[in-house]
Formats: sequence, C-alpha cells, structure tokens
Amino acid sequence: MRKLSYGMNVTLDGYVAAPGDDISWGGPSDELFQFWLDHEKANGLVLYGRKLWEAMSSHWPTGDEQPDATPAQVEFARNWRDTPKVVFSSTLENADWNTRVVRTDAVAEISRLKAGDGARISVGGATLAAAAMRAGLIDEYVIVTHPVLIGGGTPFFTALDSWVNLSLVETRTFPGGVVLTRYETKR
Repeated sequence: MRKLSYGMNVTLDGYVAAPGDDISWGGPSDELFQFWLDHEKANGLVLYGRKLWEAMSSHWPTGDEQPDATPAQVEFARNWRDTPKVVFSSTLENADWNTRVVRTDAVAEISRLKAGDGARISVGGATLAAAAMRAGLIDEYVIVTHPVLIGGGTPFFTALDSWVNLSLVETRTFPGGVVLTRYETKR
C-alpha cells in the first residue's frame, strides 16, 4: 500500500491562503525551497484539486526557462513536469504535463491509488485534502508554519467527524522563523 502525504506552507493561524487565494505571505528561503524540492522528488504521484493545479501549471511547465531561475527551481520544474499527476475536477476538460483528469468520486479514486504499489502519493490543495482527511486516508502531515497571522482564508485542516491521533516524527527550523513539523497518523 502506498503512503499518502499532505503538506503545505501554513500561517501560524492555520491558513494555506489568505482571502483571494493570496499566498504572498509564504515566500520560501532557498533552504525551504530545497526542502520542498526533495519532498516532491520522493513522490511517485501528485494529486491536485483544480485550483492548485491551475496555480502550479501556470508557472512550473516553463519554470526552468525563466532567466532568474535558480538551480533548485530548474530541478523543481523538471521534476514537476516528469512526475505523474492527477487533477480532480468536474470542470477541467484536459491537462498536460504527465497529468490525467479524474471526474469521479475523489475518495474512491484516492483509495484505489493508495492500494497500489509504488512511491508515496502527495495530495495538494486544501479542498481535495479535506476529503481525504475526512475519509481517514492521509498517512502523513507535513506542516511548514510561517510566522504570520492572516486572520482568515483557506484553512489547512477541515472539520472532522472524529479525532485523528498523530505521532511527531520530525521538526526542523528554517530561516525567518519558519518551522517544519511532520506527523504520521497513528493506525
């Protein structure tokens, strides 16, 4: 069975985006960007909701061609294009860059994908992750907390029907007071 990981940059008050999908509060240091690159390289498959897919696909297909791209950004762009991706959307017609669109029940499809063999699956996007979280499918939470309060927006966590007990497996501090906490779900 494959492991399902959910990780994002988060504000101290628990949001992944401010109103209007503003993520300008979370500019990564070089060290943090390298962490996310290493995290992404360990994925065998990435799952996206439509909104995050649109944000990622608006930049990363040509991110390595930008004149000011760092070596890590070049590597991230290449890895992003090469990694298989699934976008869950009822409105998106098609997607490029090693991506397929799924219009069926997300929880059923994620369960099916997890049951297979292969490297870790990563879920991106708070709405899609919320469905997987409520279904008890997430095995790992990677929370990169930035020292900023925004007061509202898109929350990292969703309301749950029951508690989820976690074990802390890693902590790390990055420049600017950014803190990584990584938890595994107790099964």
